[in-house]
Amino acid sequence: MKNRLILFFSFLCSLTLFSQEVKHSFSLQEAIVYALENNRNIKNADLSILAAKQQVWETTARGLPQISGNVDYTFNVVRPIEPEPDDPFSFFFPKHQLTPSVRLNQLIFDGGYIVGLQSNKVFLEISQNAKDKTINTIETNVVSAYNNALLTKESIEITKNNIKVLSDNLEETKKVFENGLTEEEDVEQLQLTLSSLQNNLRSLETLSDISKGYLKILLGIGQNETIELTDVLESLVIENISLNLISDTHQVNKNIDYKIAANDAESKRLEYKLEKSDQLPKINAFVNSSYLGISESFSTFSKPEQPWFFSTATGLNITFPIFSSFGGKAKRQRAKIEWDKAKNNLIDTEHQLSIEFKNAKNEYQLAIDTYGNKQKNLALAEKIENKNTIKYKEGIASSFELRQAQTQLYSSQQEYLQAIIDVINKKAALKNLLNIK
Repeated sequence: MKNRLILFFSFLCSLTLFSQEVKHSFSLQEAIVYALENNRNIKNADLSILAAKQQVWETTARGLPQISGNVDYTFNVVRPIEPEPDDPFSFFFPKHQLTPSVRLNQLIFDGGYIVGLQSNKVFLEISQNAKDKTINTIETNVVSAYNNALLTKESIEITKNNIKVLSDNLEETKKVFENGLTEEEDVEQLQLTLSSLQNNLRSLETLSDISKGYLKILLGIGQNETIELTDVLESLVIENISLNLISDTHQVNKNIDYKIAANDAESKRLEYKLEKSDQLPKINAFVNSSYLGISESFSTFSKPEQPWFFSTATGLNITFPIFSSFGGKAKRQRAKIEWDKAKNNLIDTEHQLSIEFKNAKNEYQLAIDTYGNKQKNLALAEKIENKNTIKYKEGIASSFELRQAQTQLYSSQQEYLQAIIDVINKKAALKNLLNIK
């Protein structure tokens, strides 16, 4: 009975641990979609947009009616004179005075408020463009991180297969050597190659954990959770070869960096306009209603017979600058200088992006051409290695020649996989520049 209870609780614990383990599997496109929904930087960008909307309303509300309440209480500790009962001067020198009031303020004219309303649209655009920039960056980083993790995964599979083939060759060579039909150097050459492959495998397995860890951060996944990559590099590269993208005409004003620079120029123009608006008068209207209660005893205020004097006043408040020791002029000139700098930066951004477009297209075309070249080189390296393996088994080629062919094959395999990665990454970078979703 006791053993059954132990087994039962062990089973429950294993179920609990199993249920807590979270596994994810992603294709590249699924990883991008998941990151756009769960990446914390994008979530923060959404929160920044919400904060910007609140700030827009904060600016707008400044020109809408403002109502405030106030209660003033005065206790005259020492009075100029001590009034006698029924003395009319007691009204002027009460011991206790209570004044509750309500005030309505309404902005009539303020040049700064008008500029602030004009700035609301630009302010929201800045927040939205910042989010778009974040999305582009995260998407490009996810593509790179996914590809690096996939490169490591497929490199591990290739290396394991190479180790298996080489181990079989080594065992055969050992048997031949034991029978005195080959030299010990042949065994040592194969052992040297095998040792190098095994070290490379351990390095790749460590790198696999690191690359997946970085991908988890981008996806917003906990480090204790597991992810499985479902895409295959050779399938991805076919999907990512698009010659139409190279011939596509681009519009600089669609690029997110150009939009951000244009936002900056516009915001600096409005800041200059805001400084100029300080030269205009500001007009506010108000309505103030209050009650005045006076008494010789604080407790009297709560009694029905306590007299209260009601009053209402309305008016305008007009303020205008007269002389600021040229401080206002200096602020306007500084704002104008900042606006001129922002316009120059916008022109530089446009020219820089034109160059980056050309470079990105050239690099993408070069990556496609390199991929085709590395694909042919891999086929040749496989053919050469296969021939040298046959020659070696027949005693025609030396172990040194076989090792050279094997090393060349392993190098070609990695260069081929890296060429695939470059095609996918260069396409992602080009799409980012062209702002293609």
